[in-house]
Amino acid sequence: MKTDDLINLLAQDAPVRMRIGKVLTLAVVGGILISGGIFFAMIGFRADIDTAMETVRFLFKFVVTIALAATACAVVFRIGRPGASLRLWGWTLLLAPILLLAAAAIEMAVMPADSWSARMIGHNARFCLTLIPLLSIGPLACFLFALRHGAPEKPGAAGAVAGLAASGIAATFYASNCTDDSPLFVLLWYPIAIAMVTAVGYVLGRRLLRW
Repeated sequence: MKTDDLINLLAQDAPVRMRIGKVLTLAVVGGILISGGIFFAMIGFRADIDTAMETVRFLFKFVVTIALAATACAVVFRIGRPGASLRLWGWTLLLAPILLLAAAAIEMAVMPADSWSARMIGHNARFCLTLIPLLSIGPLACFLFALRHGAPEKPGAAGAVAGLAASGIAATFYASNCTDDSPLFVLLWYPIAIAMVTAVGYVLGRRLLRW
């Protein structure tokens, strides 16, 4: 039997697996639904949501969190494929931090210096550090499950990016509950919560995404 014939025969007998792109798309949808379900069942919008939506600082939180979720999800779609270049896509992960740093710089320029500390500490740090990781559990599980259908060359990095994407989704929901709208608060506490999820994703990725 020729080698090509043997390969074709083995391919016909191999189980059909869903394409990684389709699985990841389902993971994004599933992660959003799970995180949203937990949010609306246990947390909900802040009491003054109608008034808050009229302020730029409140709305800008979503610009940052959605930018993080979107860019991280885009990288997840690439990192699950062996040999795929991540150079350009990796740089897009800087978009959310750059936007947030710019907003914080503007706030510091227009607000008196003696108010910076209070704005940065805020009133909801404990909730931020608890709820963002909580809301990330579902999306992270979905992304890790989907990435097992691919072949990421760096399992740890793939898990970390999955954590970034999951925490971006979670932070978007949490932002609608958080009453601290200052970019200085977001700059301090949101990245700590996101880093926690990213670290967990890295550890789980190294264990679960090896091939």
